[in-house]
Amino acid sequence: MPSYTLRNIKTKAEKDVICSWAELQKMLKADDNLIQKLALPKIISETGSLLAKTDNGWKDNLSRIKAGSGKNNTIKT
Repeated sequence: MPSYTLRNIKTKAEKDVICSWAELQKMLKADDNLIQKLALPKIISETGSLLAKTDNGWKDNLSRIKAGSGKNNTIKT
């Protein structure tokens, strides 16, 4: 179910509700002081690290670079 942010015009209090579109319309019609606040959708495009999504050839290459880079390197493999 989608979430919506509602704002009370008089008290300026905001609350998030999780409901269907039909239920949201009922809430807005029942209380004249409530308006729906415009909000951007919360979309997660990628999760996890980029290194975890690379193939073994790249990880082997990083290991060789790390081995030849010296004592105080910061390369994560």
